[in-house]
Parts: sequence; structure tokens; C-alpha cells
Amino acid sequence: MRAVVITSPGDPDVLKLTEVPDPVPGPGEVLVEVAAAGVNRADVLQRMGFYPPPPGAPPYPGLECSGRISALGPGVTVWQPGDEVCALLGGGGYAEQVAVPQGQLLPVPDGVSLVDAAGLPETACTVYATVFQQARLTPGETILVHGGAGGIGTMAIQLAKSFGARVICTAGTPAKLERCTELGADLAVSYVRDDFVSAVDVFTGGRGADVILDIVGGPYLARNVAALATGGRLLVVSTQGGSSAELDLQMLMRKRAGILASTLRARPPADKAVIVAGVREQVWPLISAGRVRPVTDRVLPMADAADAHRVLEQGTHVGKILLVN
Repeated sequence: MRAVVITSPGDPDVLKLTEVPDPVPGPGEVLVEVAAAGVNRADVLQRMGFYPPPPGAPPYPGLECSGRISALGPGVTVWQPGDEVCALLGGGGYAEQVAVPQGQLLPVPDGVSLVDAAGLPETACTVYATVFQQARLTPGETILVHGGAGGIGTMAIQLAKSFGARVICTAGTPAKLERCTELGADLAVSYVRDDFVSAVDVFTGGRGADVILDIVGGPYLARNVAALATGGRLLVVSTQGGSSAELDLQMLMRKRAGILASTLRARPPADKAVIVAGVREQVWPLISAGRVRPVTDRVLPMADAADAHRVLEQGTHVGKILLVN
């Protein structure tokens, strides 16, 4: 088969579509003929040499894909060849085929195309595992979503709104702010010209945000804590702006607030299977009903993976960038 190989750590041009050995499904795995793969920032970090795949995962980038099952490994009973699925992966999505543990598969939701489904698993599982399982966002609470126009952000806005929360988000351009509002954000704040701490304070009448979903990291740490409500929960899922910062712990203590952090890729298959099962039960019905929908910015050929990474790094996209075979 062909797969996108990282020839050496570096810029996008190190991504090359190359002939590699076909994967073979092991016990409890299925073989998926990949129709499309989602592009994520973790793929960029892996390309640069900073985020190696977990043990046993394929060396090729790609944390999510969609396609059709072509073969079953020993012990698989709940899936059949020909089933249209999307999958949460430890790696290997940028390829024509990938072997996937059966617990990390999801059916393509009703009303969603096979290609668009490739952009759902990583974002849906990340938001579900953090915002709802870890932070336990409840109806009526207020969530602040940083990077509202990205893949995680567009999913978080829609899911939080569907679950009855009030949603504030940040984004960088007027067009992105408008798109976030269309997706359900009650307030969209420009991080370029506005102070999100003040905006949250005004919107909540001085109470603060109950949950903050952060992708920036260090540079936002102190301001995030300042924007939290008493008993609030800060969730850090990425450190795009840096991983270090100083924090006034007395402020955290006064607010009786908590800082939570999470990664998804390195979790063992059993943990991922639990998250995937929760997403299928809680999130998939919302997607099938049209209340939550995939947001696809553009679709590029698998051979143009380098261009996809350039677009992602430029930050001009809204939602997901997908690669197709």
C-alpha cells in the first residue's frame, strides 16, 4: 500500500507518499480501507520530531480516519467486511489501509458523508473525554473555548451548546468569530483586539467561566485562572503557545478551582474503547439528528499532505482539513 512517510523530522516537505508494507489485522483488530484521514496538530508535532507514536502504533501520521472494513482479525464479532466506519487511531491514518482495534471504531453517523466522517473521531473523543468526563460540564454552566474555529473548538462549541451550556469562545478574525457564532457560541471574543478575561467577566456578571477548554498553554495560564468561576475547572489539552508559566496559587485556592490536563493518543486501547463507547452513546445521536455536524474546511489528496500541514500551521482554516485517497 501507499502511506505518507516522515522521511526525517522537519518542515512539511519531509512528508512523502511512499510504498510501504500492507498492515495485517491482529487479534481484535479490523483492517480499514481508508477513504479519508483527518489532519491534526499532533501530526505536525510528530512530523517535527516532537510527538512519536505510542508503542505498537504505525509510524505514519494520522490520528483518525474513515473508510470501509476489508478484513477482520481473529476474535472480531461486532463488525463485518463492508461496514462504513470512522476510527480513532494511535497513528497510521495517512495511508491506504490501517489496522484498528475494534473498540476504537464508530459507525459513520446518519446524514454524514464517508469523507466528512474522518474529521469526527479525534475531536469528538477529545471533547467528550475532557469537557464532559473530566470537567463534568452541566447544563446551565458557562464554558470558555479557546480556538473556537479549530477542529476541537468547532466540536466543543456545538457539543456544549447541545448539552445546555452557555458558550464563550475566542478566535482571531472577524470571519472566524462569525462562524463560531453560527455554530452556537453565545459570545465570540477576538483574542487579537479584546481581553477575554474582561469579556467573560461582563458576560457572566462577574461570576466567571465554570469550565475553560484551553489549547494555548503557558501564556494563557494566569488569565485562564483569573477568568474561572469559584469551583471552576481549567482543562489544558494542548500547549500551542508554550508549556511553562508562573501561577499565583493563592488565586487558585481562593477560587477553589482545579487545573486538569489530558492527552488522548497515549492512552491504552482499553481506555480509548471506553471513550469511544461513550461518544457513540452520547454524541452520535446528536450528529445523526443534525444538532452537531462535522465542519470541514477543505479536502486535499493524500499526496498533498505537505500542503495540508502548511494550511494547518498558517491557521487560516475553520474546522477540519481532510486528506483523501
